[in-house]
Amino acid sequence: KKYPSALTSFEQITNYAKGKKVALFLDYDGTLSPIVDNPDNAFMSSAMRSAVKDVAKFFPAAIISGRSRDKVYELIGLKELFYAGSHGMDLACPVKNSNSLFSHHSCIRRNYKQGKEPNLFQPASKFLPIINEVFKCLIDKTKDIKGSKVENNKFCLSVHYRLVDEKNWTVIAQRVHDILKNYPHLQLTHGRKVLEIRPIIDWNKGKAVNLLLECLGLNDRDDVLPIYIGDDRTDEDAFKVLRELNRGYGILVSSVPKETEAHYSLKDPSEVMVFLRSLVRWKNSQIALD
Repeated sequence: KKYPSALTSFEQITNYAKGKKVALFLDYDGTLSPIVDNPDNAFMSSAMRSAVKDVAKFFPAAIISGRSRDKVYELIGLKELFYAGSHGMDLACPVKNSNSLFSHHSCIRRNYKQGKEPNLFQPASKFLPIINEVFKCLIDKTKDIKGSKVENNKFCLSVHYRLVDEKNWTVIAQRVHDILKNYPHLQLTHGRKVLEIRPIIDWNKGKAVNLLLECLGLNDRDDVLPIYIGDDRTDEDAFKVLRELNRGYGILVSSVPKETEAHYSLKDPSEVMVFLRSLVRWKNSQIALD
């Protein structure tokens, strides 16, 4: 009741969207693909890929994932989308005049260093040597724990323990904590059967949403409706931004009821696909009316 289904509330959402430019922001794991035991096997279905491709024809759409930007692009493979990896810390800005856009933001001047690719901005670039050093330490310290997997997402690290025997969960957690004692500029957060290590910087998925909106020229307009769909704790930062600014809707993907900053909910990726297809049908009907 508190976070109604985005499918049963679809008419309410689209009534509000009339006359507005909808911008879509999507998480990947658990949103477009199912949560699986081995993160390397988190593939989206061909039907989901088709739904995402179709929705991107009508609305600016971006993926904001905890995975590295290169990895999530490899998994999705759609050039129609914009991509932000490492929880928004590795972002390709979709405008040509992004240099002037970024230069007048003090927080971006402090945190961003332009990469070799045009319009590529990475607020945590100075942490790369430390991230790589900790990655090697984690590999070494967890190699004897059966089922553990350490994933290098460029500007953050993920220690997966979904396949680890439950009696060893505290062991792997303690080893990660022990390593991080020597790295005060890194922080530990918890996801779904994963420990995530990130630089301590003033940046998150919510800030990435705002930046992408600005890159697209949609930030200071009243006729824009951002919709963010995600399933994990890091997505709450994006939900919170949309709620606090009273603009757009957050949609939590979860099979069980839970507290969230989102406005609506969907149960699983299959419902996400239905929602995306519904958006395409709605947009087509609006075009037909026009």
